[in-house]
Amino acid sequence: MREFAKKLATFGVCSLGLGAGFGAGLGFVGGKASFSTPVQAQAPGAKSTDEQNVIRVVKAVSPAVVLIRTETGLGTGVVIDGKQGLILTNAHVVGRNTRVGVRFKSTTELTGRVLGAFREIDIAVVKVSSPKLLPAAPLGDSDRLEVGQTTIAIGNPLGLEQTVTTGIVSATNRRLSERQEQGFIQTDAAINPGNSGGPLLDSQGRVIGINTAVLRADSAEGLGLAIPIKVAQSYAQKIIAGADVRRTYLGIQYVGLTEQVARTYQLPVSRGVVIAGIDPSSPAAQAGLRPGDILTKLGNSPINTDLDMQRLLRGKSPGDPLLFTALRGGRSLTIKARLGEAR
Repeated sequence: MREFAKKLATFGVCSLGLGAGFGAGLGFVGGKASFSTPVQAQAPGAKSTDEQNVIRVVKAVSPAVVLIRTETGLGTGVVIDGKQGLILTNAHVVGRNTRVGVRFKSTTELTGRVLGAFREIDIAVVKVSSPKLLPAAPLGDSDRLEVGQTTIAIGNPLGLEQTVTTGIVSATNRRLSERQEQGFIQTDAAINPGNSGGPLLDSQGRVIGINTAVLRADSAEGLGLAIPIKVAQSYAQKIIAGADVRRTYLGIQYVGLTEQVARTYQLPVSRGVVIAGIDPSSPAAQAGLRPGDILTKLGNSPINTDLDMQRLLRGKSPGDPLLFTALRGGRSLTIKARLGEAR
């Protein structure tokens, strides 16, 4: 089991830095195209089914996408509650401001009050007062995303309002550091300065993420990052409730098991998460967890995948007790731990 954990630990993330924008280009390979059947000509102005769907989504959601203006810059936000006037955006968009300008597609501009921000996750909530119900975007389920799904980003890059870009989910649960326990959605939809805080949508027009940054490196492009909406929503709810917002820390790196991995390494179970590494000064180490342990339950809730692990930890706070069921060397163990606070 330890040997398996060592092999898992060898997988890392290349050293890419968080940056502010990137370019994209298209290339074509020369050659003749051949078709087995004649191409059906479409009427001038006709649109494909995919195009029609993107147009439908943009028309439905863009009224809920706002431009956020501060003394130092511009960003994007998305209305998540039209009745209460609640807008989700990035912490780095609002900065240290307590008031920001909020401009709607209708050109209406209101003053927004920053209810709070959680900078470790880069989430902030802004509230505006309006005599009428504001348009709000529906929220999706980022826990169910699959690589290859269509993504649509709406935002205000470089101050160009209501810009739309499309792409796919390039990766889920993308972690950029060993201490990061909840990952990003990676997308190749173009994200540039000013897109920050705007919605990343699925093909049904549901918000699956909040765009936050791009990765920059020599010759790299198409590496946008979004905070999963489930993560953003959990912290936003605490901000709205006026609760103490702190990020938890357990101190383990883990991967979800699959039947193929279980067969390859002759593991006793095919569901759960296996610990690939542990911070020696972490709550996990103090509790006695070890690399190679397979976690199968948290309390009475089964842990079948890495997303289950994230979901179960999401509602916890620093100091909360945890009771894991773990497999070690074929033996089932019950291990008590207590969540720490990320520094």
